[in-house]
Amino acid sequence: MLKDLILKNRSYRRFYQSESISETQLRDWIDLARNSASARNAQSLKYMMIFDPRLNAQIFEQLSWAGYLTNWNGPEEGERPSAYILMLNDNSISGNYFCDDGIAIQSILLGAVEAGFGGCIIHSVNRPKLREIVNLPEQFEILHVIALGKPKETVVLEEMKAGDIKYWRDENQVHHVPKRPLDEIILT
Repeated sequence: MLKDLILKNRSYRRFYQSESISETQLRDWIDLARNSASARNAQSLKYMMIFDPRLNAQIFEQLSWAGYLTNWNGPEEGERPSAYILMLNDNSISGNYFCDDGIAIQSILLGAVEAGFGGCIIHSVNRPKLREIVNLPEQFEILHVIALGKPKETVVLEEMKAGDIKYWRDENQVHHVPKRPLDEIILT
């Protein structure tokens, strides 16, 4: 069911790097995004699929991982994503993509979760260097990098305590994500 997919759709940051993701799978997930709603139906979002291990390694170096985990520099070799999707805006179509990026990312990640994979939306990116690595024409703006792979970590949701929104890892490397109570976010 949809709720099960949403609850499994966490920000995974450690993967079984040897578990590959095919070009067909990436295309299928991007097709979910393509068929999702688009403000004004402008459809200015474009995507670049990266699943070559050598290129993955170059992209990995341009990303920052998990800001709240200050003693962690990101996944170790062997736990890194096996694929990436670069989400771009084609400014020759429209300079404003409104909320299309969020809708499209959710569609991609729900497709990945349904197939037994997971991902992490990364916005902290060295965009100039990434643009150079993938030889991206100027008309495209790098919005996000979606890291994808077979999750190698457990992520649990829990009630937020004392207003603390920071995620954390316990001694067993279980990733804990505090969530505000439902009654706090619904105004009456």
